[in-house]
Amino acid sequence: LGVESGLSSNGRKNRGGHLMEDLVESFLKESGLTYYKEMYLKEIQSNWNVDLSTISNDGKSAKRFDFVVKTDNCIYAIECNFYSSGGSKLNETARSYKMIALESKNIQGFKFVWFTDGLGWNSARSNLKETFEVLEDLYSIHDLENNIIESVLK
Repeated sequence: LGVESGLSSNGRKNRGGHLMEDLVESFLKESGLTYYKEMYLKEIQSNWNVDLSTISNDGKSAKRFDFVVKTDNCIYAIECNFYSSGGSKLNETARSYKMIALESKNIQGFKFVWFTDGLGWNSARSNLKETFEVLEDLYSIHDLENNIIESVLK
């Protein structure tokens, strides 16, 4: 019974994250923008001839973004997640995305965008605030509902 319970909870583990991806995708579809799902840094570099070595640690790490939107002016790399409860995962995610924001700041024609939400951030508020101070494009479900995609992804 214990093993069965453990397997069931693991099956639910990222359900909120997948729901958030679906929500963000619905807003991307509604916007009419062309977007790509689950795209790796290497694919972005080869498709659009942009140097993302500062993010990939000179090609040593394989980062995959949930969505990528390519417009005439910019490549938007998008991550999205939802946390219904607190924990160390939130702190690590905030730190990781803060690093990506800092590393990508000077890459011309590239922007990192993060959509996140959930009550879990109540317990990790300081880490989220720290990332918010560095990452210009950090948005919530409320922002999505108020047409942030149309005003940010141009």
